Amino acid sequence: MKRSLGSLALGLTLAIAGPAVAQDLQDRSLPPPPPESALPTPATEDQIDFSSDLLTYDSNADVVTATGEVRLLRDGNRLRADRVTWNRKTGQVVADGNIAVTNPEGDVAYGDRIELTDSLKDGVVDNMLVVLDEGGRIAAKRGTRSENGVVTVDSAAYTPCSVTTSAGCPKEPSWKITALKVRYDPTRKRIRYTGAGLTIFGLPTIPLPSFSHSIGDGSDSGLLAPSIRLDRVNGLEVAVPYYFNLAPNRDLTITPHVFTAVLPMLQADYRSLSSKGAYRVQGYGTVSRRSDDLVLGASPTGTQRSFRGYVDAVGRFQLNPNWSVSGSLRYTTDQTFLRRYDISRDDRLRNNISVERIDRDSMLSISGWAVQTLRVGDDQGMQPIALPEIDYRRRFNGLLGGVAQVQLNTLALTRTEGQDTQRAFLAARWDLTRYTPLGQEVTFTAYGRADAYNALDTIDTAVASYRGDEGFTGRGIAALAVDVRWPFVGPIGRGTQRISPRVQLVASPRIANLAVPNEDARAVDLEDSNLFALNRFAGYDRFEDSSRVTYGLDYALDLPGVAVSATIGQSYRTSERASILPSGTGLDDRFSDFVGRTDIRFRELVTFTHRYRLDKDGLKIRRNELDATVGSRRTYVQVGYLRLNRDIDELEDLQDREEVRVAGRVAFGPFWSAFASGTIDLTDKSEDSLSISDGFDPIRHRVGVQYEDDCLRLGLTWKRDYQRIGDARNGSSYLVTLALKNLGR
Repeated sequence: MKRSLGSLALGLTLAIAGPAVAQDLQDRSLPPPPPESALPTPATEDQIDFSSDLLTYDSNADVVTATGEVRLLRDGNRLRADRVTWNRKTGQVVADGNIAVTNPEGDVAYGDRIELTDSLKDGVVDNMLVVLDEGGRIAAKRGTRSENGVVTVDSAAYTPCSVTTSAGCPKEPSWKITALKVRYDPTRKRIRYTGAGLTIFGLPTIPLPSFSHSIGDGSDSGLLAPSIRLDRVNGLEVAVPYYFNLAPNRDLTITPHVFTAVLPMLQADYRSLSSKGAYRVQGYGTVSRRSDDLVLGASPTGTQRSFRGYVDAVGRFQLNPNWSVSGSLRYTTDQTFLRRYDISRDDRLRNNISVERIDRDSMLSISGWAVQTLRVGDDQGMQPIALPEIDYRRRFNGLLGGVAQVQLNTLALTRTEGQDTQRAFLAARWDLTRYTPLGQEVTFTAYGRADAYNALDTIDTAVASYRGDEGFTGRGIAALAVDVRWPFVGPIGRGTQRISPRVQLVASPRIANLAVPNEDARAVDLEDSNLFALNRFAGYDRFEDSSRVTYGLDYALDLPGVAVSATIGQSYRTSERASILPSGTGLDDRFSDFVGRTDIRFRELVTFTHRYRLDKDGLKIRRNELDATVGSRRTYVQVGYLRLNRDIDELEDLQDREEVRVAGRVAFGPFWSAFASGTIDLTDKSEDSLSISDGFDPIRHRVGVQYEDDCLRLGLTWKRDYQRIGDARNGSSYLVTLALKNLGR
């Protein structure tokens, strides 16, 4: 019998690509065919080796029958059946009884009866189930395979979902596709349905008259899952993405957004991956009315119809182990487009390009930055363009027993309607750490820097302390510091605790800070993160020039399932000269405010962080920041609270704020959950005289319910925005999300 019975195995596997609506998608009780090692390897491709409990030949009828655990092997295809008969007169070959077939790719096909012609390349299969190696299964009442390998099945069903519970009991798959007819093309590895429909939780939901998808690891062009949204501004929105598979490393997704209240919007997403890196470009475009008079909380008084859009691009390329290039581009046509169409709520769009070289001991970065402001009242002409920014650093290990670093930095800031600033400096820093016999960790630091600034149109800067002198200005910076830590570690209960007093001495001469512009060190505040910093200003344009002593205490407790850490400290300025730090930052007097931080973690259930600043006179809370998470990964509550009570009215960068953020999720059942989140502005006139909040002003909230298992995510979300900015009006929106996991594209 040297006929291609392996084609039978392949034909049965392919025919399974279309399972029956009435067919059972559950696993069959019999195991798959044994591995090839259980049978001898055929001598040629056309030869079939087999084994059976009994082989009979009816010479009168010219029929060969193999019965009892029949196993066949040909060219990597394996078949198991209770009986296989070959009628040599009619050329009919029939396998029946608990049939299981495995092809070389690992797909396993089950059926009750296979009827083939004597070529064994085409035939008919009854009651079949195929479990695909890539995941998913197909069942059908009946299927046929043509000479060219194309398989057509009737009354079919397909699902990639689990058909059993975690306890192994049968269950209905979360979703499946049922069809009157299914055609599978093995060359394209694509399944095409006719008269199909999507069934979710056993209920017909979405008709799919003509639908197709690929199988396996590859992707192919086609429609993706739609999204549906309803809001007050745009009406009902339906978005149906279409995916174009341009190449294995490139794709394009076009998404038309159709609205009932405004004109449609088109979205395009392009992605590309190469051996050096990847990039992504996303764009939106439409024509609609937009507001030209932007006032927070007010209705627009004048609108005009025009093109509106947004582009978002990002990419990174690693040219070699040391050199890399990266960049991002974000630009929108107007200030309210992103909020109007619920694309983003960012109030600033940052653009940059950077070339970097990094090795073990040096770094070179050449960058450019630009910002588009979306804040109401901000003037785009006052936003700086940083080009170029060059930063070079080199480390020298072992210099005088310590580590030295040299930094060369230059920056040019240009504004179309404001002050222009150019800056260059050369800095050197040396650190030496030693340990005393008593266990103290002592670090010596020496720092020096030479600056050169050029400022033009300084009068355009509203805050006088930010301007600097017009024209070229030089500045020198020097500082010496000694930092001493003395940790005490010991057991407590079944854990350990660590108490670490810390003292730092910093000496620095008077520095001409106000003679140079302040572009990058405006938002200054005393925090636990910068308490022991050599310079407590955030950037380079300001340097704290007072000699001071800083003292504090670090504490850590580690118990089984419990971890606690805390820090608190204060500084004292030894110099009597006036500070350049604004009043209210906690650093303007000789004694600073107290700052601290506490972190508590209990197993995976509780995470708590508290950051604070207490006024040195009376211990009034100037900064109070809480972040807490309680619960498991599926059921939890998150609370965030921030209050800045610094009484700084003269500087916009340091105005007071108060807000609370709440979020949570509750899981009910194995796959269902409900979630909610909200942000409330608690700022009032006493904290910010320019605030329009009345002390309890909701910003936005979200409430929803979601189902998610191994192959389906389905959710309904209600969102409400309480702020009105031009044509981005406040109101509610409703979003329906549907994601079919494991569905080829």
